[in-house]
Amino acid sequence: MPDALLDRIAASGALVPAHWILEVTNGLLLAARRGRLRPDEDIEIMQRLATLPTRVDPETTERGWRETPFLARRLGLTTYDAAYLELALRFQAPLATLDTKLAQAARVIGVSLLTDSDI
Repeated sequence: MPDALLDRIAASGALVPAHWILEVTNGLLLAARRGRLRPDEDIEIMQRLATLPTRVDPETTERGWRETPFLARRLGLTTYDAAYLELALRFQAPLATLDTKLAQAARVIGVSLLTDSDI
């Protein structure tokens, strides 16, 4: 996660689906195991992320039975990725992602993306 985005979240907060923490921590653990991070860097990043003002969406699970799989099927996404898109749609909020397929799906349905100039 780019430092500029972390700074923006620190200043403004972020709304995330319920599975966000598991995706992020799993990605960091995998990166550490594969040697993409220096020793203990994954732990340092997790500690930094834990201090950010993120708000976990309480409706992720409920929406996971309805809107989310519909979006996933329609746009060829995983339900994990579609949950981010559903949240952005529902709150009319921009989406921050480095995932090319998710960004493309967001553009298709009219969800704005945070760009480097927005951060």
